[in-house]
Amino acid sequence: MGKFPALHSLLLREGLIRPEDVVTPRQADWADLLLVHTPDYLTKLASGTLDKKAERRMGLPWSPELVIRSRLAVQGTINAAFMALEDGIAANLAGGTHHAFPDHGEGFCVLNDVAIALRVLERSGWIRRALVIDLDVHQGNGTASIFADDDMAFTFSVHGERNYPFPKPASSLDIGLPDGTGDDVYLDLLARTLPEVIDKSRPDLVIYLAGIDVLAGDRFGRLSLTREGLHARDGYVLETLYRAGLPVTLVLSGGYAPSPEQTADLHAIAHREARRVYG
Repeated sequence: MGKFPALHSLLLREGLIRPEDVVTPRQADWADLLLVHTPDYLTKLASGTLDKKAERRMGLPWSPELVIRSRLAVQGTINAAFMALEDGIAANLAGGTHHAFPDHGEGFCVLNDVAIALRVLERSGWIRRALVIDLDVHQGNGTASIFADDDMAFTFSVHGERNYPFPKPASSLDIGLPDGTGDDVYLDLLARTLPEVIDKSRPDLVIYLAGIDVLAGDRFGRLSLTREGLHARDGYVLETLYRAGLPVTLVLSGGYAPSPEQTADLHAIAHREARRVYG
């Protein structure tokens, strides 16, 4: 949890954001959560009546604070999605909880902030189609499942094939990589694939899950990108979206370096590249 305040402080210290750029979210409305999650799951989450099996699957012990934090993170992504439509790019300094399914949480993910944000914007008539670019090392199984039969969202995932989750529900396009994949193979694959994905999806908005657990040495990743490769990845994605004139919402997704400060520094790479590309 320490990476969240550490990232906020780092971005302020480097001048990548100003205090007045930061909007503190309220808790997401339960009615908005119901656009994705089942009433039974939300009732148990709100009341603290999830059973032990459900808590183990979620990977987090239930508490009132967990519910508050999860609802705040969802609203942060909703806010950032609306702001991206207005300003071209915005970010949630949390979010990317792509393992949450309609009826349960898993993999440290309680609520699927990306899916909820897209449903809120769709309901309001702000978007008709969206593209989810998920470059976390773990496939976004919850998001893939939620939009499996809905062309509203094109889900694109590049992930470690032999890493969690098992099984992997089909995204609109999945690319599974072998353990140890490094910069050259990863970046070449992305350069050959992303333009086609954009052409095919024709989105009104892009949500980019810029997971940093693709880095060599990450505790839960098994790929081998370098820090320079991470800069190149985020720079290429953002440059491509900028040239295409597509509004983009950045969310954190996963990253597990040895300390919160190191993790925050790696998450900040996407924001450094955003400043370079967008000015």
